[in-house]
Amino acid sequence: MVSVKKPSEPTAPPTHGGAPPPEYGQPPSSAYGQPPPPPPPTGVPMHPSMQVHGNLPGPWSTGLCDCFSDVSNCCITCWCPCITFGQIAEIVDRGSTSCGASGALYALISYFTGCACIYSCTYRSKMRSQYMLAEDPCPDFLLHLCCESCALCQEYRELQHRGFDMNLGNQSCFNLLAIILL
Repeated sequence: MVSVKKPSEPTAPPTHGGAPPPEYGQPPSSAYGQPPPPPPPTGVPMHPSMQVHGNLPGPWSTGLCDCFSDVSNCCITCWCPCITFGQIAEIVDRGSTSCGASGALYALISYFTGCACIYSCTYRSKMRSQYMLAEDPCPDFLLHLCCESCALCQEYRELQHRGFDMNLGNQSCFNLLAIILL
């Protein structure tokens, strides 16, 4: 005679005086009874170094002075920062403004006042709040005032590392460059 063993329900290991184990289907809580960090936005891959815990800002994926890690973007940003800014603004605004429109506004502000850094630093602040990035190494305004090109290159690389296709708005940005050069 063959005996049939009834499958038993899975059981969790004993917790030895800690909190009771989470129910199946429930997310586990992290250490010290805090809820787990929020999941990353859908469709945006996150590198482990960019994950945030709680409300603490996380690090940037590259340093401020890593401009030459992407030489082509570094050159474009040095010679025509309105293109890089337009690409950043289009993504940070989630497509509500085009690369060309943002870049043109940046170019006009730069041409008439010489202070496009005032406009671009607001986008760095928006980007930091959207992706929980640290205000590092100094406040956004001071960073854009002293090192506009490095700040724009870092923002560009950050969005690129987060999986955004930085070439999507390029046609309108390059049309802007043609208008500026003519």
